[in-house]
Amino acid sequence: MMKIFKLHTIFTLRIKTIILIFLIAGISQQGLPQDIQFSQFFASSMYLNPAFTGNTIQHRWSAIYRNQWPSIPGAFNSYSFSYDNHLSEYRSGIGLIFTQDKAGSGGLKFTDIGGLYSYYLQINRFLTLRFGTKVSYTFRNYDQSELLFADQVITGSPVTREKLDQGISYPDFNVGTIIYSEKLWFGFAIDHLNRPNQSLVFKEANLAIKWSVHGGYKFKIDGGDLKGDGAWFLSPSVNYKAQEKWDQLDIGASLNRNNITFGLAYRGIPIFKKYKPGYSNNDALILLIGMQANNIKIGYSYDITISKLYGNTAGAHEISISFEHHRQKKSRRRFFVPCAKF
Repeated sequence: MMKIFKLHTIFTLRIKTIILIFLIAGISQQGLPQDIQFSQFFASSMYLNPAFTGNTIQHRWSAIYRNQWPSIPGAFNSYSFSYDNHLSEYRSGIGLIFTQDKAGSGGLKFTDIGGLYSYYLQINRFLTLRFGTKVSYTFRNYDQSELLFADQVITGSPVTREKLDQGISYPDFNVGTIIYSEKLWFGFAIDHLNRPNQSLVFKEANLAIKWSVHGGYKFKIDGGDLKGDGAWFLSPSVNYKAQEKWDQLDIGASLNRNNITFGLAYRGIPIFKKYKPGYSNNDALILLIGMQANNIKIGYSYDITISKLYGNTAGAHEISISFEHHRQKKSRRRFFVPCAKF
């Protein structure tokens, strides 16, 4: 009887291991999106589009953290840290970005470290065109210590004899462009131009190209003095992204007065796309609050899940912070893209 129990245990654990391997491999083989999504996409502007690199007066440090579906064990935790600098004498911007995402109880993780460069052209007094590129290197792996194998159960050993690939690394290339005036901005970005192989198991599993279109407008709707102090501003924004069969639309607006921002956004494509009958393409409502003090901006957003997962995920929390440092007393308006404040 004990022998039968051990054989059953071994078989069950082997099957779970095989399922895990094929789950990891299957995600890669089908080319499903692996990219992080941030609700505050305007607060992680260089992650959104490398053409935003250097669109400040001089130095900028930014960070954003996302905790998605916290009530689900081993869900998604994502981070991004960046630095960029405006080089006015060269009409350029340079930057560095570090991005990491961890998902699942097995610690499936990718880490991306990249350099960014942008160059801008002054079309006329009011309109600027900026181009950008990002070259990065990605490390994708998992934590084998979080997995339990059959030989560990049988021997009681904390170490398994199973041999699995510990990870993979590859270069990645992204490009983007934006055109903007004092009130309007519109951009386009393409990620994974080289379609790198991201498989942890099979020999070939190329990451699909992702492209995104984004833009916004800034309205002055009421009051304020000549400098704009005390005025109300409304800033609608939109971001559409697609990767093979997957696509998503974020659309919303923020209301700003005296460096305090309130925002509301919607994620989904309910009318034009349905996954199957009875499943409308609704994902989340996004609430935002932010503030600015001197050169520091802080934003917090919460995703309210409105899909059929609404009772199980506990939404998503996101915090962003940005600090700008400059020695110049006066700024030039053309350095800024008038997107939402946070």
